[in-house]
Amino acid sequence: MPAERTRQHTTPVAAARRRRLRADRARQLADLLRHQVLGGLFPDGVLPHEEVIGADYGVSRNTVRQALDLLRAEQLVARQPGVGTVVVGQKYPHALDRLMGLAETLHSHGRVTNEVRTISPVAAPAPVADRLRIPPRGEVLYVERLRRLDGLPLSLDLTYIPMDIGLPLLDADLENNDVFRLIEETAGQPLGTAEITLEAVNADAHSAAVLEAPRGTAVLMLERLTHLADGTPVDLEFIRFRGDRLTMRGLLHRTI
Repeated sequence: MPAERTRQHTTPVAAARRRRLRADRARQLADLLRHQVLGGLFPDGVLPHEEVIGADYGVSRNTVRQALDLLRAEQLVARQPGVGTVVVGQKYPHALDRLMGLAETLHSHGRVTNEVRTISPVAAPAPVADRLRIPPRGEVLYVERLRRLDGLPLSLDLTYIPMDIGLPLLDADLENNDVFRLIEETAGQPLGTAEITLEAVNADAHSAAVLEAPRGTAVLMLERLTHLADGTPVDLEFIRFRGDRLTMRGLLHRTI
């Protein structure tokens, strides 16, 4: 009897495990192919034939097709009659292991310009005042910018800066300069560190319209509090990146 009960339990478990593995294979393959697509590792932007991919990765042709369907849904690849599966999307790398402005980060990929949508002194909301270490309801410079790479909408940046640093920025060329560089010029010292939080959020109607993205689409939200070299907080940002146009990369070191 115990042996019979064991067989009754193990049989459905084994079947479920097989189903799970079949369901996982396409996703696993898509992850590997995505890395190659974004790394520009396919000559002329054309992926190998489905049979070749299947042989290379040891998976069935159905699994390859399912994986390519996932990448097509992400608008990274497309099927072209007479050619095959080709790369149609591109993501630009944004470093997470260095404190750099967007123009500094993407300088090798094109020209970053800023559409200044709002710039004005405002009373700091309590969470902003607390994080920038200024008196409650103290004035800060609020800046909202749409960042473009060669004209392509990339991010919507909402920035709060203490007025002792922000006041000179009212007359600065914010359309063609990173805020980081302007802050360093005004403060007379370099930036030092930044605390960051990265998460995925659904784009609200305003953000989606500005970024020219479908309403409700997922965007990468980067919250960043930047300090000067002496530790003074000078820049609190809430940045919404189009996740289909930018990828976050970094080199992390393990310390114990």
